[in-house]
Amino acid sequence: MCGIVGYVGDRPSQQILLNGLRRLEYRGYDSAGIAVIDAEGALHERKRAGKLQTLVDDLAAHPMADGTTGIGHTRWATHGAPTDANAHPHLADNGRLALIHNGIIENFTELKDELLAEGVEFRSETDSEVAAHLIAREYRRVGDLEAAFRAVVGRLDGAFTLLAIHADQPGVIVGARLNSPLVIGLGEGENFLGSDVAAFVEHTHSAIAVGQAQMVVVRADSIEITTFDGEPAEGEPFEVTWDAAAAEKGGWPSFMAKEISEDPEAIENTIRGRFHEGRVTLPDLDALGEGYFREIDRIIIVACGTAYYSGQTAAYMLEKWSRIPVQVELAHEFRYRDPVVDERCLIVSLSQSGETMDTLMAVRFARERGAKTLSICNTQGATIPRESDAVVYTHAGPEVAVASTKAFVAQIAAIYLLALHAAQARQTLTDAEVAHILAEFETIPDKVREVLQHHDRIRELANWMADTRSVLYLGRNTGFPIALEGALKLKEIAYIHAEGFAAGELKHGPIALIEPGQPVFVLVPSPRYDDTLHPKIVSNIQEIRARGARVLAVAEVSDAAVLPIADEVFTVPPTDPAFEPLLHVVPLQIFALELSTAKGLDVDQPRNLAKSVTVE
Repeated sequence: MCGIVGYVGDRPSQQILLNGLRRLEYRGYDSAGIAVIDAEGALHERKRAGKLQTLVDDLAAHPMADGTTGIGHTRWATHGAPTDANAHPHLADNGRLALIHNGIIENFTELKDELLAEGVEFRSETDSEVAAHLIAREYRRVGDLEAAFRAVVGRLDGAFTLLAIHADQPGVIVGARLNSPLVIGLGEGENFLGSDVAAFVEHTHSAIAVGQAQMVVVRADSIEITTFDGEPAEGEPFEVTWDAAAAEKGGWPSFMAKEISEDPEAIENTIRGRFHEGRVTLPDLDALGEGYFREIDRIIIVACGTAYYSGQTAAYMLEKWSRIPVQVELAHEFRYRDPVVDERCLIVSLSQSGETMDTLMAVRFARERGAKTLSICNTQGATIPRESDAVVYTHAGPEVAVASTKAFVAQIAAIYLLALHAAQARQTLTDAEVAHILAEFETIPDKVREVLQHHDRIRELANWMADTRSVLYLGRNTGFPIALEGALKLKEIAYIHAEGFAAGELKHGPIALIEPGQPVFVLVPSPRYDDTLHPKIVSNIQEIRARGARVLAVAEVSDAAVLPIADEVFTVPPTDPAFEPLLHVVPLQIFALELSTAKGLDVDQPRNLAKSVTVE
């Protein structure tokens, strides 16, 4: 939540800041602002409620002085409504100090009372302005921005990334992080700061991830990292493996449309180089120790939102192939129920950003209990992988749309690799079985490309359903979490009621929701395998059809049992049942995208949501 960017160098900073904020707008888009120090040592600030373009237009109509030191912010509101006054930066010290903040300062009330007792006047409803006035008070006492900043950050509780500049010290940005991300971009004669690398990737691919409870002082020619107590510290250097073009729409009408089209590449990039000659090779897991998977008793997957559903989906195969008991937990519920966790339990965290606060806290809880932790993440240098014992990066590339799509399929692919690695270690699958699964795995990206060709028909359906008020989703086995994910996508970006059910639960209550015309997506497993799932789903279709439902089936091509009884059938190529979720979810992603578009909504920036949830 909230996008942060900072620049210090020899170039005018305004456009650098605005371009950085444009790439970060997916993190927060309730308001935006920048502050710069000009060549005369004067600080200038401009901020506006609304989308970033509102600020850009205001600066074009009423130009502001520029300078080579500046900070910028795009906000997702926590304390205070999205107004001009509550937008960042916040000023203090008679307008000579500017501060931006990502996160929540949990003890702001008592700190604000302290300042109010001294006669400080507040211009906003935010917790962030408290930090600005505290730093200003310390600055007046000690006359040095770094010392003032250090004196304050140690008093703040909660989650925060802070950046500050002062007109008396041009060429200097101070920053700090606690439970919230901050990265440094290293340039030639210039340096950058950001809440993630998208803020500066067009200028440099060399980055340093700032560690937990660390403070930075950034100048054009130097970087100094310390603990809050002033002890020298080191960040984690890394190279950004994608370029700025990857975070652009590239001619697509929305980032979400582009990212759905990249589902095949996300799977390809996740599995590339990770199996050879019929065996999975994951050196990423060496950090867990030799023989680790033969020693553990169970695996717990912790995640939130879409990542939770990818965990639920992949857990079926993780347990089936490895024969290790698996449970999937919502990260924000996990640690509060005092779960039984010990050294024989592996905690697998799923987070596209690697900064999801609930998931991070679950990981820390598990480590305190002696468990090993494995992060599956898409973002290099993020906090969760840095604090985990091992990490498997998905390499899906930047995902900008708030509603996650390609990260979902990449996470499933990564857990499948983990499952096969564990199966090899425990010898729960034969070499021939592993080789057969991997051979099918390699075909999945092209099969997803086939599914994407149905886009036009789904668009037609979505246009017809633009005034629909409710959509239901049914699935069995791995189709159940896919139904949940399909419903979540529709809720996120089309703002209508949608709910996913395990199809077997239909007769236990949800069938009461079926009335004439009710649209119901049904995820149909393949009829080619010797089990009972397919005939049971067909029976479910007959039950809801008899009550007037409009049946929208996602089924294997040439499924003769479904074609006559469904109102619409979106076909997928034949595949092993393990990989059906990677095909079945794609029409649901497209449907949510197209229904939202048909309603004239912003699919990339749905109301009240942010891409990375960095507060609990």
